[in-house]
Amino acid sequence: MKKHIPNLLTLGNLFCGFLSIGYATHGDFRNAAMLIFIAMMLDAVDGRAARILGVSGTLGKELDSLADVVSFGVAPAFIAANSYFAHLGMWGYVLAGLFPLFGAYRLARFNITDSEESMKYFKGIPIPPAGGIVVFLVFFVKMIPLWIFVLIFYGVALMMVSTIKIPSLKDIPLPRYGTIITLFLFYMFYLVAKNQFESVPIFFYVALITYILFISMRFIKVKEIKIIRRKRKPRNKRRRF
Repeated sequence: MKKHIPNLLTLGNLFCGFLSIGYATHGDFRNAAMLIFIAMMLDAVDGRAARILGVSGTLGKELDSLADVVSFGVAPAFIAANSYFAHLGMWGYVLAGLFPLFGAYRLARFNITDSEESMKYFKGIPIPPAGGIVVFLVFFVKMIPLWIFVLIFYGVALMMVSTIKIPSLKDIPLPRYGTIITLFLFYMFYLVAKNQFESVPIFFYVALITYILFISMRFIKVKEIKIIRRKRKPRNKRRRF
């Protein structure tokens, strides 16, 4: 049973991407974006869960890539096409559709990269934070000019397929991509403080609970590792004279 837990988390990531597209179709970009952030949280924990349970395998790696290309490639591009590029009609979909192409190439290249090398650094920006940046900007669609969004949108896409070495975030105390998620949560808290409850996406509360659980899990894991190391550490015997 435990071998299926990481895959279920990955499938949850994929399902969030699918639901995000559905919300974007109906013009609810806030909840569409929120679902992408929940997908990022699930993506951050599925690999760790597999390693903790000792069930890492090729199937999980391939399934993760398929989920990522939907949740962080197709879904963010679809949201961008229906928000920033909406006035361009079909050309908006064409322009936005380039984003998942770069993301798919990035994932394929990552899958053939040595696992030890990927633990130390990434070549180019991973697709989850790239998609997260795109959907985060959707919250400011009325404030950010189109030309600025286009520069960021394609800049992030090109960074995904670049060979620039970026330090891996797999060993930091917070889940991967925690910085982007934290900034988003601060923005949501700002809306709550301003009593603009109608502006807060429904899935914000789900994401907040999930985020807290992930941080707690990571904290507990670090504490357990420290306790194990202390137990294994040999005690210095007192010398007798």
